[in-house]
Amino acid sequence: MADMDAFRAEIARWAAGGASATAAELAADLGLRTAVLLEGPSDLAAVEELAAREDRDLTAEGVAVVSMGGAMSVGRFAGLLGPPGLGLRLTGLCDAREEPFYDRGWQRAGAVRDFQVCVADLEDEMIRALGPERVEEVIRAEDELRPWQTFLAQPAQHGRPREQQLRRFLSTRKGRKIRYGSLLVRALDDVRPPAPLADLLAGL
Repeated sequence: MADMDAFRAEIARWAAGGASATAAELAADLGLRTAVLLEGPSDLAAVEELAAREDRDLTAEGVAVVSMGGAMSVGRFAGLLGPPGLGLRLTGLCDAREEPFYDRGWQRAGAVRDFQVCVADLEDEMIRALGPERVEEVIRAEDELRPWQTFLAQPAQHGRPREQQLRRFLSTRKGRKIRYGSLLVRALDDVRPPAPLADLLAGL
């Protein structure tokens, strides 16, 4: 029985230029109908966490959520997973500055334009949805108050808006951005998820 991790690994190898004899077979075994193209693993963590929060099993629904390792790879992934390749419906999420890459990727794949765009990035959207105070509560709960205070003491951070400081802090340590991709979604409680993320899930 195929699993999603095996499919993602196969697609990554294929996108890197390797031959793939099993991608179509794995997609068929999983009953895939849709591929969600995301820039990186922190976006993947957030999407999967929100799906779990809504009691949705995306794999069972025939949805493959794929981290591409950067928006510049979108043309390659769209071609492999979309109409020219496996024939899956394409959707996704990107930062505003990367929107042109997504537009070109969708056009080259002959796919209907169907992806959500964040104003800056998903972390920015989450921080604005939750508010800086709630995000700082999450940082405190993760026992990272001291690193956060040390970060704030850096001269480069003086005078910057709190939202920008938080966004930068999440990227200062390897793995932190991915971990907080899930943690910030869990912190939403009764707060509506950011529109790009909520609309992405609603459209699957």
